[in-house]
Amino acid sequence: MRISHWILAASVLTLAVSGVVILMAHPRLYWGEAGNDLMPALVELPIGPNYRHVEFEGRAPIRQDDAAGPISANRTTDIFNQNGWGRSLHFLAAWFLVVPGLVYLLTGMFRGHFRAHIWPQSLELAPPLVWREVLDHLRFRIRRTPDDPEYGLLQKFAYSFVVFVAAPLVVLTGLTMSPTVSAAFPFLLTLFGGFQSARTIHFATFVTLLLFTLVHLVMVIASGFGRQMRAMTIGPSARPSGSLRTGN
Repeated sequence: MRISHWILAASVLTLAVSGVVILMAHPRLYWGEAGNDLMPALVELPIGPNYRHVEFEGRAPIRQDDAAGPISANRTTDIFNQNGWGRSLHFLAAWFLVVPGLVYLLTGMFRGHFRAHIWPQSLELAPPLVWREVLDHLRFRIRRTPDDPEYGLLQKFAYSFVVFVAAPLVVLTGLTMSPTVSAAFPFLLTLFGGFQSARTIHFATFVTLLLFTLVHLVMVIASGFGRQMRAMTIGPSARPSGSLRTGN
């Protein structure tokens, strides 16, 4: 589990860097099957030299009887398009997310890690307990008990969302954008509403994972950086024999 955790961490960092490089070449997001600089964007991201600096001339409809349909034009500006290495690195790093992620998922399921530590228990879902957990985090009351291996309720919610929703979604949308994969499994394009829709969902999901990672790092530091790093590398320290855990 710890080895998978660190491989996944390195993969996410590499995917973040290479993903930004890819976005810099075309910082526009669309919905549907097609999207290009001649079409209105759903979102235009203010990153890279191509942000609102691509100009065209000689716009004309491709079909003379369809003025509202697709058009052709000549680009009059040079654009940043040095993202070949970013795409290759992004696709390579993705497999270091998928394979260890599957190992982590299967190990967690069959060894009971998710059931024991990740999935919220029914007694924890009582509204007063949920509200108290929310207030504790808003007030930045982070537990620092050295021998407490348990996750808080909000941590369980966050980890469950990442493991069972966000991570599978970012992988599936990423695979959908691969022409080879989508040709072999065309139902993926139907599932996500087209290539550009899959790209937009992929970006939104990755932003969610990136925010989770940043909050995760803050929580690691706030709850005792040395103890947490030790637990994530060589394992948690053993409790003294016969010791009792107390708390409210």
